[in-house]
Amino acid sequence: MTQQLQDEFDSSVENAEAWMKAIQERLKINDNTKGPRSALEARLRETEKIRALEPEGNLKMDLVLVKAAAALRDIGDDKKHEVVSKLKDIKALWEETAIYITHCHSRIEWVWLHWSEYLKAQEEFYTWIHNMRVTLEPDIELQLGLKEKQWQLSHAQVLLNDVLNQSVLLERLLEEATSLFSRIDDPSVDEDVQKKMRVDYEGIRQEAQSRVKLLEKITKEHEQYNANVTQFQSWLSGVTERLNCCLGEGTKSSTEDKLKALKEIAKSIRSGGKKWKHLENQCTEVIQNTSPLGAERMKDELEELRKALEKLKLLSGEEEERLLKIQQAESAYESQARQLEADIQELKKDLQRLENDLVPGKGEKTEDELVNLWRKCNATKAVLTAEECKVERLKAQLKELLRFSQDVQPQAESVVSAIQQYQSVKGKTSKMSTDSEIQLRQLFQNPLQDFEQWKPLVKMLLETPEPELAHIEAALAESCQFKEKLMTLQLKKDLLNNVLGEEKAKSFLQEVAEASKEREFLHKSLLQAKSKLQNLISQHKDFDAAFAPLQKKLFAIKAKLDLEKEPQPDLLGKKTQLQRLQMIQDDLSELAIQMEEAERLVQSNTTHKHDMNQLSSVFQALKRSLEMMIQQSEEHIQKHWVYNDKLSDLQQWITLTTEKIDSLQGSDGEKNPEGRVADLKRWLAEFPDKEIQLHLVEAHGQLVMENSSPEETAHVQAELDQLKESWRSLKETATGLLKTWQLNRPMADKRIAFVDNRWRPGLPFRPVDVDPSHKQERIAVQNRSSHLKLLSDFEEWLQGENAKLTKIIAATASSTEEIEARQSNLEELQSHVSDGQRRFEDLLDLHLVIGDSEDLEDLRYRWMLYKSKLKESMGSLVVSSFFHLVCAFQKRSGSLCSFLHRVCWAALPLQLLLLLLLLLAFLLPLADETHSCTLANNFARSFNLMLRYESPPPT
Repeated sequence: MTQQLQDEFDSSVENAEAWMKAIQERLKINDNTKGPRSALEARLRETEKIRALEPEGNLKMDLVLVKAAAALRDIGDDKKHEVVSKLKDIKALWEETAIYITHCHSRIEWVWLHWSEYLKAQEEFYTWIHNMRVTLEPDIELQLGLKEKQWQLSHAQVLLNDVLNQSVLLERLLEEATSLFSRIDDPSVDEDVQKKMRVDYEGIRQEAQSRVKLLEKITKEHEQYNANVTQFQSWLSGVTERLNCCLGEGTKSSTEDKLKALKEIAKSIRSGGKKWKHLENQCTEVIQNTSPLGAERMKDELEELRKALEKLKLLSGEEEERLLKIQQAESAYESQARQLEADIQELKKDLQRLENDLVPGKGEKTEDELVNLWRKCNATKAVLTAEECKVERLKAQLKELLRFSQDVQPQAESVVSAIQQYQSVKGKTSKMSTDSEIQLRQLFQNPLQDFEQWKPLVKMLLETPEPELAHIEAALAESCQFKEKLMTLQLKKDLLNNVLGEEKAKSFLQEVAEASKEREFLHKSLLQAKSKLQNLISQHKDFDAAFAPLQKKLFAIKAKLDLEKEPQPDLLGKKTQLQRLQMIQDDLSELAIQMEEAERLVQSNTTHKHDMNQLSSVFQALKRSLEMMIQQSEEHIQKHWVYNDKLSDLQQWITLTTEKIDSLQGSDGEKNPEGRVADLKRWLAEFPDKEIQLHLVEAHGQLVMENSSPEETAHVQAELDQLKESWRSLKETATGLLKTWQLNRPMADKRIAFVDNRWRPGLPFRPVDVDPSHKQERIAVQNRSSHLKLLSDFEEWLQGENAKLTKIIAATASSTEEIEARQSNLEELQSHVSDGQRRFEDLLDLHLVIGDSEDLEDLRYRWMLYKSKLKESMGSLVVSSFFHLVCAFQKRSGSLCSFLHRVCWAALPLQLLLLLLLLLAFLLPLADETHSCTLANNFARSFNLMLRYESPPPT
C-alpha cells in the first residue's frame, strides 16, 4: 500500500512537470513582438490559449498535493524528506510557469494595444489634415460689413490656433511612432512616414497664417474708414447742436450774440465739405474688399451725410434772417413792460397797508377784543372788493405784452405775485373773520361742552358700588361752578343775538336751560350719595374693630395646630396630645360663633364680605385638618394600646412557662417521667399559637414605630428584640429538655409521634400526641400549612426552571460556540432535576398524611412535562451538533474517508451520553419508596395516556 502511494505521487509529479515544460516551450516560441501586425495578432491569440490552460495546471497541482498528503501519512520518516523535496520543486516550477504565462501574455497584449492606439491617433491626424485643406482651399469671401469681416478674421484666427495646438499632438504622435518602431520594426511607422506627416502639417500651418494676415489688413482698412465716418458724424452732431442752441426760443442769449454764433457755424460748415470729399475717396478703396450689398450700404451712408450737411447749411441761413426781424420788435416791448411794473408796485403798497392793519395781538383775547376784531375784518373785506378792478387792469396789460416774441416771464411773475398777494390778504381777512366768529361761539359753547363731559363722569361715580367721599365732595364743588357759568350765559342774551343771530341765540339759550335742570338733578343725587357713604364709613370702622381679633385668634390656633404635628415619644404623650387637640377644637367652636356675629356686619360691603369669605375658607381648612389629626391621634393611641396588651400577655406566658419548665427540671425525682413528658408535651403544643402571637406583636410594634418619635421607636425595637430573645431561649430549653427525656426512656414506651421524622430548613419542630383529639386537630392544621408552603416553594422553583428551559430552546444556535453554550446550560438544568425530584418526594410523603389534593396532581403533571421537554431538548441538541460537525469537517478536509472517520469518533461519546440519559429516565419512577394505585395509575408514572382515578384505592 505504501509503495503504491509513492508511485502514484511520482507519476503525478512527472505528468505535471512534463505539462509545465511543454507550456514553457510554447511560450518561448511566441515571446516576440517584432514583425507585422498580423503576426503579432497570431502570437496574442496563442498566448490567450495558453493562459486558458492555467486552471488545468491548478488541477494537476491539486492532484499532486492530494497524492503527497496521502503518501506522507503512510510512508516512513526516511522517505518523507524525498517527497517533501519533490513537492517543493514542483511548486516552484508551477509558480515560475504561471508567472511566465502572465508576463508573456501581458507584454504581447500591451504592444498590440499600443499599436492599435497609435493607428487610431494617426487616422484622426490625417482626417484633421483633410478637413483643414478643405476649409483653407477656397478663396476669401467678400463680407457685408465691418462686423462680418471681424467675424471672418476671428474664425481664421481660431483655425490658426487649432493648427498651432495640433503641433503638440503631432510631436506626441511622432514620439509614439518612434517608440513603437523600436519594438516592432515595421515599415508603417518608420522615419519616412514620420517626415511625411510633418511636411503635411507645415503646409497647413503656412496656409492658415497667410489667410490671417490678409484678413487683418482688410479689417484694419474698414475699421479706419468707420472711425473717420464716426468722427464726421460727431462733428456734424456738434454743429447741429450749436445751431439748435441758436434756434431755440428758450435760450438766454441776446439777438446780437446769436447772430455772431451763426456766422461761426457757417464758416465751420464750409470746412465740413472738405472732410466729406476725403471720406468719399477712402470709401472707394474699402468697397473693393466688400460685398456688393455692403458697398451699396456704404454709398447710401455717405449720401446721407452729404444731405445732412446741405440741410444744416440751409437752416443756418434761414435763422440769420429771422433774428434780424426780431431785433426790430424788442424796442416796442420794453416801453409797455415798464408801465406794467409801475402799476404792480402801486397795488402792492395798498395791499401791504391793509395787511398791517389786520395784525392780531398775542395771547388770549377777551370777549370785547374778539368782537372788535370781527368788525375790523368785515371793513377790510369791503376795501378789498374795491381794489379788484386794479387787478383786472393788470391782467389786460399782461395780455398786450404776450403779443411780442420776447420773454414775458418776469412781468408775468410780477403780475402773478401781485394777484397772489391780493388773494392772500383777502383770504387772511376772511380767515380772521371766521376765526373770531368761531372763537366767540366757542366761548359761549365751552360751559355747555364742559358740562356734557362732566355729566357721564358724575353718573359713573354715582353708579360705583363703593365710591370715595373725596370724589363725591369734588363733584359737588364742580356742580356749584357749573351753576354760576350757566347763569352768566342766560344774562348775555343781547350779546348772543348780535354774534350768533336771533335763531341760533334762541336755540342756544334753550340748551342752557336744559343743562341747568340736569345739573340740579345731579347735585341732589350727589348729596344723597354723600350721606349714604358717610353711614358706610361708620359701619366700616365697626367691622375693622371686630375682624382683627378674629383673624389674630385664628392664626394663633393655626400655630398651635402646627406644633402638634410632631410625633410623641410614648403613649402618655399621645394621650396628652389628643387632649390638647380636643381643647383646640373647643377654641375653634367658640371662634365659629364669633365669626357668625361678624358676618352680619358685612352684608352691604363687598370688600368686607370678600375678606370674611377668605377668613372662613382658612377656618374651614383648619377645622378639617384638626379633625383629621384627632382621628389619626385616636388611631395611634388604639394601636399602642393593642401592642401593649399583646406584648404584656405574651411576656406573662413566657414567664409562666419558663417557671414551669424550671420547676420540672428541679423535680426530677419527685414526679414520674410519664407525667413530666405529658406536661412538657402539653406546653409545647401551645408553641405554634404563641409563635403566631409573636408575629402579631411584631406587626403591631412596626405600626407603633411608624407613628412614633425616634426615641419611642428605639424603645419599642428593644422590647421586641428582648421578647424574641426570651422566646428563642424558652423554645431551645423546652426542645432540649424533651430530647433529653426521650433518649432516657425505652423505645417501646414512646407515645409521642411526629408528623415528619426529618428536619427541613424553614420548618419548625412540632411534636404530636396521638391521644388527645384537640391536639391531633391542631397538628393536622400545622401539617397542612407546612404542605402548602412546600407546595408553593416547589411550584415557584418549577416555574423558574421551566422559564430557563424555554429561553434556551427559543435561542437559535448558528455556530459551534453557541451550541456548546446551549449544551452547558441544558446540562446545568439536568443537574437540578435530582434536587427537584427530592422536593417532589417530600411533597408525596406529606401528602400521605394530609390526604389527596388536586393541586398536587396538577403539579405532578407539570413536573413530568418539564422533564420530558428537557429530554427532547437534549436529544435535538445532539442532532444539531452532529450536523454542525459534519459541515465543519467538510470545510476542513477534502477527503471523504477522513471526514467519516472523524465524524464517527466525535459521535460515539454523544451516543453513549444519550443512552445513559434514557436509562436514567426509565429508572426515575423506581426511586419512589411508596407505591399505590394513585401514584402508579396516572401520567406521572407512565409514558402512555391512562384514565385518572381520584377515589381511594380499590384494594
